[in-house]
Amino acid sequence: MTAPLPSPRVSGIAAIATQPALGSGEMFDRIAPRYDFVNRLLSLGLDQRWRRKLVRALGLDIARRRNSTQAAWFGEAPRILDIATGTGDLAIEIARACPGASVIGLDPSPGMLAIAKHKLSERGLSDRVSLAQGDAQHLPYRNCEIDAATIAFGIRNVPDRALGLREIARVVRPGGRIAILELGEPRRGVLGAAARLHCHHVVPRLGALLGGSREYRYLQTSVEAFPEPEVFAKIMAENGLEVLGVTQLTFGVCNLYIATPAEEP
Repeated sequence: MTAPLPSPRVSGIAAIATQPALGSGEMFDRIAPRYDFVNRLLSLGLDQRWRRKLVRALGLDIARRRNSTQAAWFGEAPRILDIATGTGDLAIEIARACPGASVIGLDPSPGMLAIAKHKLSERGLSDRVSLAQGDAQHLPYRNCEIDAATIAFGIRNVPDRALGLREIARVVRPGGRIAILELGEPRRGVLGAAARLHCHHVVPRLGALLGGSREYRYLQTSVEAFPEPEVFAKIMAENGLEVLGVTQLTFGVCNLYIATPAEEP
């Protein structure tokens, strides 16, 4: 019996070609099984707190404010689009906080969406949160048909960030709300130095042990390269959004941007 030939070893340029593009849906497919665990570990659990702050900033947490006046901007049954939903954490938080909402979680990664689907089923939210594979640069929705849009830790991975912002402005109705949550690097002081040490050294090394060195090195460099809050707010304003407020969270480790579609001139 003839022994099977050994599989050819992929190396050099050919090996690089088999790697998914950094920041792509394929890249997130690779790290999807460990994504939630690694995120909780690397953020010390703060990522969940930041999402809850986003929901409160939009006024969506009516389940926790039953005796207060309901926020007027979103009405009785808002349709809310969570872009780059990943494994569904923010979509779940929105659905819990706003029982009347219809939530759509959109993401380019089938692997991340599969985990989101399982989490929704476990929590009994499958009938209130729908999932769709899609690209922030080409949102599959009509003009002004969405009441509110959110994107948490995803805008920095959009290749054409300006186009993604214009798409969000297009699909959200006039007066609707948009919330963007994104990581940043504190630039000054002792905390800034500690945050940079954590981001530049701890994140890639732990990510290499728990997920994938290439992917988490990319995540570290993408945070470092993201514009400072005032610069990104200006980019938002240049692409169809009226920025209502920018809030630093945890001393600027994360920033929350609240906006609405700009009125036509």
